[in-house]
Amino acid sequence: MNVYDIVIKGARENNLKNVNIRIPKRKITIFTGVSGSGKSSLVFDTISAEAQRQLNETFSAFIRNRLPRFSQPDTDLIQNLSTAVVIDQKRLGGNSRSTVGTVTDIYTMLRLLFSRIGKPFSGNSNVFSFNDPAGMCPKCSGVGQVVQVDVDKLLDRSKSLNEGAILFPAFKVGGWLWNTYTHSGLFDNDKRLADYTPEEWETLIHGKESKIVYYTKGGAIESDYEGLLTKFTRLYLKRDSSELSKAKRESIERFLSYSHCSLCGGSRLNQEALGCRINGYNIAQCAAMEIGELIRMIGAIRDPIAGPMVDGILTRLNHLVSIGLDYLSLDRQTATLSGGESQRIKMVRHLSSSLTDIIYIFDEPSVGLHPRDVHRLNGMLCQLRDKGNTVLVIEHDREVIEIADYIIDVGPHAGTHGGEIVYEGDFAGLLRADTLTGRYLKQSLPLKTATRTPMDWMTVTSAMLYNLKNVNVHIPVGVMTVVTGVAGSGKSTLINRAFLPSHPEAIVIDQSAVGTSIRSNPATYTGMMDGIRRLFAAANKVSASLFSFNSKGACSNCQGLGIIYTDLAFLEPIRTSCEICSGKRFSDEVLQYKLNGKSISDILAMTVREASEFFISKEDLLRQLQTLEDVGLGYVTLGQPLNTLSGGECQRIKLAGELNKKGNLYVMDEPTTGLHMYDISRLMNIMNRLVDGGNTVVVIEHNLDVIKSADWIIDMGPEGGHRGGQIVFEGTPGQLAVNEHSITGEYLRNAKTC
Repeated sequence: MNVYDIVIKGARENNLKNVNIRIPKRKITIFTGVSGSGKSSLVFDTISAEAQRQLNETFSAFIRNRLPRFSQPDTDLIQNLSTAVVIDQKRLGGNSRSTVGTVTDIYTMLRLLFSRIGKPFSGNSNVFSFNDPAGMCPKCSGVGQVVQVDVDKLLDRSKSLNEGAILFPAFKVGGWLWNTYTHSGLFDNDKRLADYTPEEWETLIHGKESKIVYYTKGGAIESDYEGLLTKFTRLYLKRDSSELSKAKRESIERFLSYSHCSLCGGSRLNQEALGCRINGYNIAQCAAMEIGELIRMIGAIRDPIAGPMVDGILTRLNHLVSIGLDYLSLDRQTATLSGGESQRIKMVRHLSSSLTDIIYIFDEPSVGLHPRDVHRLNGMLCQLRDKGNTVLVIEHDREVIEIADYIIDVGPHAGTHGGEIVYEGDFAGLLRADTLTGRYLKQSLPLKTATRTPMDWMTVTSAMLYNLKNVNVHIPVGVMTVVTGVAGSGKSTLINRAFLPSHPEAIVIDQSAVGTSIRSNPATYTGMMDGIRRLFAAANKVSASLFSFNSKGACSNCQGLGIIYTDLAFLEPIRTSCEICSGKRFSDEVLQYKLNGKSISDILAMTVREASEFFISKEDLLRQLQTLEDVGLGYVTLGQPLNTLSGGECQRIKLAGELNKKGNLYVMDEPTTGLHMYDISRLMNIMNRLVDGGNTVVVIEHNLDVIKSADWIIDMGPEGGHRGGQIVFEGTPGQLAVNEHSITGEYLRNAKTC
């Protein structure tokens, strides 16, 4: 340690217990510990927040008013911080116009290249942008798809208008929009749509120039008549989707159909841009190539004018290869990327940076990586460190922890039982330490030998989606199946795209983020709050809505938040406890009502374990509480806002919510994301209990302990992208370990133990 270390004294954010710590600069420091132990509170809510807050303080008041605001962390002292760059697990998201090429700026450089040496010359780089009117296809407006209303989904021709022939909920019988057709005088409202004449059908769908009169309580209203498709398109398709609720967007989706644009063939660009080529390829063909193939194409360009552009493009493309994303293409939409892929995409822009003495903060960068690719990640972390930067990593993967210069283990457990530093030092010392991380690093599960016998088989035949190559596979019933393979090999496509559509009854636990806000908590997210409110309503003979701080029961002063925000313009906002409800969120009237001597606020202040004892006679609530206990969240209070939980805790909240549902088929997509080795062992207990209860569990996973515990394994590969999409192996863990053609089998054989 030296005088330039990052020094933190008295850190008390969330569950941190007056933590004092020194973190070496220009080294790789890895933070370990069970989910919810306080790692994120220390790294993100303390170090990152203060670094970004202090950076913002250097700008003028005008600029600060337009920047994200960071509260000063609850600490006594933080010294020797540098500018921080946070690379988290949040998906890149974006709309259909956001692609791997646009988010990495590689497509921008490619556009410049085509504008300089493409033949025939087509103009400046904007001509090659599908987001610019100069380059976008005029038919699909640069989206590549034509979205239209599916009339057969929208209308039931066997019914009349009075019988509800228009199936979209907003046009329900008796509603205002329904009245615009039944009161138009243009139709026989009792006539089946199947019996309409061509003229009547045309009028209903596309409309005609005419005025219609609506009779309302306020009198007659004259308006232009609008055909059903025209009205639907205006109200929903041409409207900014951000103005619509998620439920409304999902409802609209059911009545739409998508097809490749017939003019541009899905390439998004106009014909002039598509006619410009370099060595026989247009820019859309380049964007559709996998990264490895595109490197070869760009590398073959010999025009001296293109030299700097070629070098810049190749540098960024090779960075994508170095972090295991060579199977992607530049036209891949960012919304389709996994959390792990999104995080690695964000890394690309920093690998070519010449800045030094930066603090780079990573949140589990190994997420989504096959064991084969972890060494590439480690190389990138070391590269950032060797340039003179400080690298802070929250991580659970042993292979990543091993490369640390310094390790800080937070614990000993989670929630109120965590928030302490239980170990500081190197990897060898961690193995000797009596901490949960140290103990689990020394353990290695044996390969499962007593595998369960399938009761039946579910089949996928001739699957050819994305990179799948006419795949036929049998998925066993009544056992735990793990689908493995390197990133991009086709695992998710096989299960989520080819298998699940035939099994809509499946309970799917995917990688989608948990919606976190101060108004959501474990009780509301899992649905148990509804049952609790009904119990209070029945006991006190009042409306159940009184017992919701998002409804009638909310404190009128803070609107159910429990806190008051005071905006201080460009200064950080002040947050104080509501002086009326003292942070309890409910009105005084509501707090008078009791259930077995406890108010609704008292119930929400209980931990899961305490609530289990309180509701011991309520079977439904007890089952939901037990699920939270099973996933290791017995210490969390029912009313704790989800935005105060760690990523691993949110992942387990979601898992508990899905496990509350009753089903026979469970599909889990990388459920170990964000989980410590200790928590993974609990997760595997849940999986085994589901199977022992007669269910089928299918898991997409890279974690070797989960793979070892499977009854059946389907290994995809052999590589990613166009070199994948095949079944490399089907069988038991023991059979996979001796298979010479499987990359996963090789790592299973060589799994480390201490």
